[in-house]
Amino acid sequence: MQKKHLRDFGEEHPFYEEAKPQICQLSESSDTSASESESESQPEQVSGYHKLLATLKNVSEEEEEDEEEEEEEEEDSIIDDAEMNDEGGGSDVSVEEEMAAESTQSPHNVALSADPEGKEDGEGPPGTSQASSDEFTDAKHESLFSLETNFLEEESGDRSSQASQDPFLQHVNKELKEKEIQAVATNPKTTHELKWPILGQLVFSSKFQKLETFKPPKDIDLKSLHLQKPLESTWTKTNSQFLSGPQKSSSPFTPVQKELFLIMNSYRDLFYPERTALKNGEEVRHVYCLHVINHVLKANAQVLGNNGKRRSQKFGVGDDDEFRDQGLTRPKVLIVVPFREAALRVVQLFISLLEGDSKKKIIVSNKKRFQGEYGSDPEERPPNLKRPEDYEAVFVGNIDDHFRIGVAILQRSIRLYAPFYSSDIVIASPLGLRTIIGGEGEKKRDFDFLSSIELLIIDQADIYLMQNWEHVLHLMNHMNLLPLDSHGVDFSRVRMWNLNNWSKYYRQTLLFGALQDAQINSVFNKYCVNTQGQVAVRNVPMTGSISHVLVQLPHVFQRMEAENLASVIDARFNFFVNKILPQYRDAVMSHTLIYIPSYFDFVRLRNYFKKEELNFTHICEYTQKSGVSRARHFFLQGEKQFLLFTERFHFYKRYTIKGIRNLIFYELPTYPHFYSEVCNMLRATNRGEEATWTCTVLYSKYDAQRLAAVAGVERAAQMLQSKKNVHLFITGEK
Repeated sequence: MQKKHLRDFGEEHPFYEEAKPQICQLSESSDTSASESESESQPEQVSGYHKLLATLKNVSEEEEEDEEEEEEEEEDSIIDDAEMNDEGGGSDVSVEEEMAAESTQSPHNVALSADPEGKEDGEGPPGTSQASSDEFTDAKHESLFSLETNFLEEESGDRSSQASQDPFLQHVNKELKEKEIQAVATNPKTTHELKWPILGQLVFSSKFQKLETFKPPKDIDLKSLHLQKPLESTWTKTNSQFLSGPQKSSSPFTPVQKELFLIMNSYRDLFYPERTALKNGEEVRHVYCLHVINHVLKANAQVLGNNGKRRSQKFGVGDDDEFRDQGLTRPKVLIVVPFREAALRVVQLFISLLEGDSKKKIIVSNKKRFQGEYGSDPEERPPNLKRPEDYEAVFVGNIDDHFRIGVAILQRSIRLYAPFYSSDIVIASPLGLRTIIGGEGEKKRDFDFLSSIELLIIDQADIYLMQNWEHVLHLMNHMNLLPLDSHGVDFSRVRMWNLNNWSKYYRQTLLFGALQDAQINSVFNKYCVNTQGQVAVRNVPMTGSISHVLVQLPHVFQRMEAENLASVIDARFNFFVNKILPQYRDAVMSHTLIYIPSYFDFVRLRNYFKKEELNFTHICEYTQKSGVSRARHFFLQGEKQFLLFTERFHFYKRYTIKGIRNLIFYELPTYPHFYSEVCNMLRATNRGEEATWTCTVLYSKYDAQRLAAVAGVERAAQMLQSKKNVHLFITGEK
């Protein structure tokens, strides 16, 4: 089923066969996982609602069976648990035990698993399934997760005295004028650069006339951040693993978290291209999860508070406009992550942030099903796999890349697998969203749930370059469009800027990745038009990854000319065929590996090599395991002179290719450290041939970012401005 989707939507993503992740099946549920995976092939379809976002609908026809069976059992137990907690009878499980229970469902974990009798999710009497009905409406337990029928609890508190300074209220209550919106199209972007202590060089920019920049204060007080309860207390506990020594007492944030959160909390768009799985990935995940929960709790508290005010008012009295507190649809946050493991960690953080030290546990519905479908079995991975540290950090846990899940948060409870139109947060992969958004002319497609997204987080953006970047562009083109259906919304409660179709000017976009890349920059510059402005971290690499090449090797950088960006692809192909390849056709230049970042370039070169009847073999991300073994063997033995080798294969497998004597980089690598990794493969078969090794790199003026990452910014500037087209560097000299 996975491969079918990937063929339909562009790429058949390679997983490592040696350790193909298995989604754990629930032991006693006969068809939950199976029907769930079937349902993934159909776009989710949700019809209108009787009242404002009040009724939970089925996500798709095929999901109905497992949803219905599960909900009858689960929701009964949730209500029981809610009553137990209200009476003070909730289970007193420590936070440490709860975190342990994330991976092992302890039978004592009563409130958290929402399953007091220890039953597996989905196990229920035969009569509970209503597969024949067209829609799934959970009218029985609707009140628990409906925004309309709930009211603000006393303990949440309405800090009206501080409301005027609250960045959330300042942002959502900001009223744009028609002429300001019209001016955006013609206004030049104003920019200002500023250096921050940890993040480094920041570029503040805005299409709206006022451009505000700010410096981070040396110390920040949690109270000044306007965190919603209970986050002030739970954040310190949740984030304590990153804090140590004297810093622990002075600040609840690490230095990088502090600066990132100050930007997030100001509701500016942010592009942070230095988030790596090895170094600071978890720190960044923690801090954006804090921002998400803070935003959702405030937004929901505003709605619930107004519910109470409306109820206490006499009918027909008061100004309706003061209760405009929501969007055209309920989902307000979209988190895009590449793998199920990342979604699992995000949800675990949500639970931790809402719970903290509290003895009164929050209710998490459908938790066992979630653990089964998003968790992984560590024993599935063979112990003999030796891969670089960064690879291990990226490909940890369940690396299935086709998923989507709705999360509803209300009244100290979280509902996982909530239908999208009853969710506050949607967590999904680009492929999972692509299959539901659909394309032009498709019958089953839905993107109304993206209409009122106020906070968009795209995490690990660089990985989508290795999956299918088209899915990200497709998503961005469907963000914040007016919905095609009303979905039962109460228009008297919808904010005017939502009704005016100005949502995109209020949407905050947070973009995190491991590298500066032209395609990621393009998305940030084109689709981020937040009224508060944009902030991009723009640090330049001073050294470059060429300094990590350990072998003695001459690197010949050859510059090719191209008239414009559109002509680069053809110019590179013609330059390679006419200028580079003739030098390597001689049999003396055997054992030549050609590294190709783009799959389209790979196909073009492969076809050319076949037409010219050159002695070559090839390895790409779609090559079968047996084909990879044959190609590696023929190349090592010298039976094939050329090996065409794609970057995505290297990304997903990280094999060491033996027998390389000559290297050609058809284009500079997307990840700078791949340059040194591939160069260092030459020493895998050291037979005294070092003197004959060669390395040739093609580049153009449009490759400035990648060139700087490989050669260092100063060298790159010289190479781009020089009159010479050929530059030579030698590494590993003794």
